[in-house]
Amino acid sequence: MAINKSKVAVGFIVAGGLTLIFGAISVIVGPTVISNQVVKHTVIDPKNDLTYTMWKDIPVPFFMSVYFFNVLNPAEILKGEKPMVEQRGPYVYRKQCQKENITFHPNGTVSYREYRQYHFEPSMSAGNESDVVTIPNMLVLGASVMMENLPYVLRLMMSATFKTFKEGPFLTKPVGELMWGYDSGLVDFLNQYLPGMIPTSGKFGLFSEFNNSNTGLFTVFTGKDDIRKVHRVDSWNGLTELPYWRTAQSNMINGTAGQMWPPFMTKESTLPFYSPDACRSMELVYQRPGEMKGIPLYRYVAPKTLFANGTDYAPNEGFCPCRQSGLLNVSSCRHNSPVFISHPHFFNADPVLLDYVQGLNPSEEKHGLFIDIHPQTGVPLNVSIRLQLNLYMKKVSGITETGKISDVVMPMIWFEENGYIDGPIVNTFRTNLVVLPTVLEYLQYILIGLGLATIIIAAVVYRKVKRSNLNVSLSSTFIKNVGAAEKEPVKGSHGLETKKKSISTSE
Repeated sequence: MAINKSKVAVGFIVAGGLTLIFGAISVIVGPTVISNQVVKHTVIDPKNDLTYTMWKDIPVPFFMSVYFFNVLNPAEILKGEKPMVEQRGPYVYRKQCQKENITFHPNGTVSYREYRQYHFEPSMSAGNESDVVTIPNMLVLGASVMMENLPYVLRLMMSATFKTFKEGPFLTKPVGELMWGYDSGLVDFLNQYLPGMIPTSGKFGLFSEFNNSNTGLFTVFTGKDDIRKVHRVDSWNGLTELPYWRTAQSNMINGTAGQMWPPFMTKESTLPFYSPDACRSMELVYQRPGEMKGIPLYRYVAPKTLFANGTDYAPNEGFCPCRQSGLLNVSSCRHNSPVFISHPHFFNADPVLLDYVQGLNPSEEKHGLFIDIHPQTGVPLNVSIRLQLNLYMKKVSGITETGKISDVVMPMIWFEENGYIDGPIVNTFRTNLVVLPTVLEYLQYILIGLGLATIIIAAVVYRKVKRSNLNVSLSSTFIKNVGAAEKEPVKGSHGLETKKKSISTSE
C-alpha cells in the first residue's frame, strides 16, 4: 500500500503546530508553575521535608572560630603607652542549633526557641583550650568606667574590693576558662551586694551566656498567607520593638531571624535581620553574583554605614552615645558595661582606632562578613558572620587598678560563625530547587523550537511532494498530447491519397 507523503507532511505540520502552541503556553504559565513550586517548598510547613528540616535543625556543619588578642605589654599600658597585641587562634567550636517548643498559630505565624551548643574541635584549631593568653579584665576595667561618675569614696571602696579579691586590670588565663567561665570571688561578691551589675550569677566568661542557651522566644511568619513575609520576625520575647535605643527606628525589629529570607530576591533586595546578640536589627546589601557547586547565588555584605556613628550616618544617631565610626555601643543591653561591637581588626572603621592599638591588620577578605543566598528561594548557601568584641578602658581616679591607661577602645576577641551547604543536602537542594525549575524553563523553549522546526521541515516536504506530483501530472498530460498529435497526420495523408484516387478515376 503506497504512503501518501503529502498527508504525512500535513500530519507533521499539525503536530508541529500543536507542539508550538504547547510551548508558547508553557512560556506564559511556566514562570507561574515554577514560582508555585518555590512557594510550596519555602513555606514553613512540616510537610516540606527539605526546607523545613533545614529551618528546624541546621543539617550542615556550622562552626565558630574564636581569635584572641593577646596583650603583649600590660605593664606599659598601665603607664599610658599604646597597647600592643598579637592575634592567637583560631580556636574552633562546632555549633549545634536546634529549634524546640515549635508552635504554629492560626494567624500564620510560628513560635520557637533555638538552643545552641558549642563543642571544641582540636583538629581544626591552631591551639588548645589550655593555651594561656592575656586580655583586659572586664570585671575591673569595665566596672571602673561604669563607676566613673559615682562619688569618689565609692570608687575607693571598689578599688579596695578589687584588691581584696586579687583582681588586677589584666587576666592571664587558659582560653577555655576565658571562653566558658572561671570561678571568681568578685563575681560572687557583686551578685550578693550589687545584684544585676554583671550578667552572670555563676562562672564569669566571655561566652558563658552562649553555651547551652537559647536566643529567646521568636515568633515568625510561616509565609502561608503571604510568601513575601516568610521568616519575617513578628515578635521576640513578646516584643514588637526593643527597649534599648534612643529612637523608634533604632528599636524596630526588622527582617528575619537571620537564617533564611523570603524567595524571589533581586539585586535591589537587601537582607534585613534581627540579632539578639547585637541587640538590634541589621541589614546587608547586594555585592555581586556568584555560583557554588552549580547553584547560582547573590553575595550580600555589610554596608560601611552598618556601624557608622550618628555624625557620619544620621539614622544611626539612635544607637548613640557613639564614639568613632565602626563601633556599635551595646552598653545599653549589656548592663551598661562599656562594650562595643565592630568588624574584626576595625575593618571599615575610623582609621584612628587602628592608631590606638598596635598589631591590627584589617582586610575585607579576612574580616568582612558576608552571606551567599540562593535568590530564587532565599536559602543561605554560605555564611560568614565576623564580629569583634571591644572594651572601652581609661584611667579612673580613685581606682588605682586603672593606673594611667589612656582612653582606648581595646580589642579583646573576634569570632567568625560560618557554615555552608555540603553533602547530600546539596544534591537534594540542587535537584528540587535548581535543576527541575531550570529543566522546566528550558523545556518550554525546546518545545517552541521543536514545533517550529517540525512545521518548517514538514512544509518543505509537503511542497516538494506537491511539486513532484504536479510534475508527474504535467508529464503524463504532455505524453498524451504528443501521442494524439502523431496520429492526426496519418489520418490526413490517407484521406489525401483517397482524394487523389477519386480524381484520377474521374479523369
